[in-house]
Amino acid sequence: MLILIYPAVGALAGLAAGLFGIGGGLIIVPVLVFSFALQGVSEAVAVHLAVGTSLTCIVVSSISSVRAHHALGNVDWRLWRYLAPGIAAGVVVGVNVAAALPGSVMKVVFGVFALIMAGQMMLGSRGEAAERASRLPGPFGLSGVGALIGGLSALFGIGGGSLTVPFLSICGQRMQVAVATAAACGLPIAVVGALGNIVVGWGHADLPAMATGYVYWPAFLGVAVMSIPFAKVGARLAQRLSSAYLTRAFASFLLVVGTYFLYGAL
Repeated sequence: MLILIYPAVGALAGLAAGLFGIGGGLIIVPVLVFSFALQGVSEAVAVHLAVGTSLTCIVVSSISSVRAHHALGNVDWRLWRYLAPGIAAGVVVGVNVAAALPGSVMKVVFGVFALIMAGQMMLGSRGEAAERASRLPGPFGLSGVGALIGGLSALFGIGGGSLTVPFLSICGQRMQVAVATAAACGLPIAVVGALGNIVVGWGHADLPAMATGYVYWPAFLGVAVMSIPFAKVGARLAQRLSSAYLTRAFASFLLVVGTYFLYGAL
């Protein structure tokens, strides 16, 4: 059963990475936690192992998604250069904080945030894009936002699209550009997060065989193989959809995610 679960998760994660600019961690982490429970992995490391493995999988799906979005000309590399340094610094902090916070607290915080952002995207300003674009902060402000995105992403094992896409959309960026740039921002999150979880979890007594720190390689291989082709499918689909439709779809996605996290915590 587990042999079938990991590739199926990879297909869904890859599709989400390309379609919404997210790394797929919101799909990967819950399913991996369930799978690890079936395998008898200790509860002391199950969530951290799922988060670390998720971020490692996102390295692969992000590369595939970014290449597809870049080929379509939708990645704003200028914005990425301002966001990326803060993201990397935030991930380092987030990886270390994750070990100290109870899982229930992380679920509540992220669930509330996802619901707020979903509401903002559904009911936000109807002004012209040019007027909303003036809300983009300067380089230092973007680096600060990047640090917040990186820290929260490392806590939850996600690629950051659930945070980056609403931020860029609210700031007036076209939805296709927001999705593509969020996908590019997911790469430093995933790389730094994966390495950080390997270091932080190194040598833990409760780790299963074939794990390096908080990365479980059999799950990584199963998920990564299928995430690559499906990330390309998602990117092409995102290009064909209208900005209004994609905005509503992503807001609905955040609504489901936020409800799921709050239900799981309460």
